Amino acid sequence: MKPALGTARPLALAHLTALDVEPVQWVRAAARAGFAAVGLRLYPATEGGIAYLSAPGSEAHRALRDTLAGEGLVVHDVEFVPVVPELDPASLSGLFEAAASLGARCVSVSGDDPDSARLAVKLAELAERAQPFGLRIDLEFMRWRHVGSLAQARAVIARAAHSNLALLVDALHLSRSGGTPDDIAALPPAAIGAVQLCDAPALQPETDDDAIREARMNRMAPGAGALPLDALLRAVSPEVALSVEMPMPSLPLDARLELAYRSAHRVVERAALAMPATISNTTPITCTAPATNWTATP
Repeated sequence: MKPALGTARPLALAHLTALDVEPVQWVRAAARAGFAAVGLRLYPATEGGIAYLSAPGSEAHRALRDTLAGEGLVVHDVEFVPVVPELDPASLSGLFEAAASLGARCVSVSGDDPDSARLAVKLAELAERAQPFGLRIDLEFMRWRHVGSLAQARAVIARAAHSNLALLVDALHLSRSGGTPDDIAALPPAAIGAVQLCDAPALQPETDDDAIREARMNRMAPGAGALPLDALLRAVSPEVALSVEMPMPSLPLDARLELAYRSAHRVVERAALAMPATISNTTPITCTAPATNWTATP
């Protein structure tokens, strides 16, 4: 792994940044850029979408484990499970086994069921089934999905009432759904499992289709746009995991990842300098999101 730039906050790299790159090459590229961890797309986010299924015991799975160990990287999250009405949580046991075998910390999901009561039940069951594998379920909100805002995500997690659920806050999706860093700062510290960083112009996309295109293909490097990233970082606990999600097809892979790492590093360091020396928050904690600990196991 390339030596990090000295940041106190290790950075993970979300697979959407270059989803066409298969996992072994993805890990190697992330290591070259300086990242400490990666996300892996092991489950298709859309019907027929890209996913790199990984079966424990297979030659491909062993190669991936060996590459992670050799590069000194770990897996932050496995993604991306749309929780749709027809999803059977029991069907994800193989995904959970693969994620745990790779040392993942969490599995990222979205809320794609218009029935909030049914969705809450499924989220609770997913959280329960993931827990024995040492995995947390992180719910990400996006404005075009049924769970499209921070408030909606908070509500369904509260209804699910399971301590193994947390929020995944993407800086772009927070902005495009009308949320602010102040909304994040008002939450209990452990409500946030992870934060994804990128940047974007101040102008909001007019339609959901525009928002989808922006999210999947047209993000900017952290610090290059108008998103309030410094305020967002100050609003979350210093222990929250940070990931960079920056799909930018116009740049070659290594240049893209180098830009993602260096840009995010600058933003994180700048926000850290503005942090108060001590942070206190007496708000009751209602869910358990473990601290970042991305030390690779030999």
